[in-house]
Amino acid sequence: MSRIDIVSIGEPMIEFNQTRPGEPNYQQGFGGDTSNITIAAARSGAVTAYVTRIGDDEFGRMFLKLWKDEGVDTRGVSVDHGAYTGAYVVTHGPQGHVFSYLRTGSAASRLQPDDVPAELIKQTRYVIASGISMAISTSAADAVLAAFDLGRASGAKIAFDPNVRAKLWPLARARAMIQAAAGSADFFFPSVEDARALSGAEDTDANLDWAHRLGAKTVFLKMGAKGVIVSDGTRREAYRGLAVTAVDATGAGDCFCGAVLARLAAGDSIWEAARYANVAAALATTWFGAVQPLPRAEAVRRLMPRP
Repeated sequence: MSRIDIVSIGEPMIEFNQTRPGEPNYQQGFGGDTSNITIAAARSGAVTAYVTRIGDDEFGRMFLKLWKDEGVDTRGVSVDHGAYTGAYVVTHGPQGHVFSYLRTGSAASRLQPDDVPAELIKQTRYVIASGISMAISTSAADAVLAAFDLGRASGAKIAFDPNVRAKLWPLARARAMIQAAAGSADFFFPSVEDARALSGAEDTDANLDWAHRLGAKTVFLKMGAKGVIVSDGTRREAYRGLAVTAVDATGAGDCFCGAVLARLAAGDSIWEAARYANVAAALATTWFGAVQPLPRAEAVRRLMPRP
């Protein structure tokens, strides 16, 4: 079996993104944080694979074609003949983008530890999942932890993005499960909003300290348009956001995660990877949708500022 750089595990969702605020105009696309991460990493040159369940429906088949077109290994994708592929709608207004979901009982929510392909995990260098991967069901949370256990046992690095969604689970359970996942993470990717909600602290240094106390070795604190702060427990570096004409931030944080892992797989340091991913994430905001604007490596390189 060929070597895989990154295995991502979680929930893909069909996207309907409003292109004119207040009007019934929607662009069909693809989403789901871990699927976005996988595609972002592939577009930055990594060899990727995805682990999930999809429905035996047109949406599921659209995803299979997308992943094939993007070069994503789908040996870990199971087709569930008794459930559907989830979807969501993005609307835009003065307060930013708002998500509405159709995911209860979806195929991905029926993911369980037996769906995790041990041989695929044993061949990878990085395993990544998110809080959403764990929040969609108890069995999916167990599958994520099983994938992390398999990855660690075979020498893979573990990456985790908490990506808190209050509608999916109570904050107390989110804190407990995210702590369990982050405690084994070599790379932890909280947004500043998630870190504040989970830690109860407002200060960025306090949030970084909190993340390291959980057990996370390297922390990428995503600051949105302001950029990112990276900490390895000893050194901390801030990277300012790139000035772009942003129209839709959907998937930008996912892009950052995928781009970081792709560059780490290519041999970059965490600092070099963050610098690259910071630009990639900015570019991901310049068009509508989670997947369509995910940049390829050549586009990122053209806009990277000099060190």
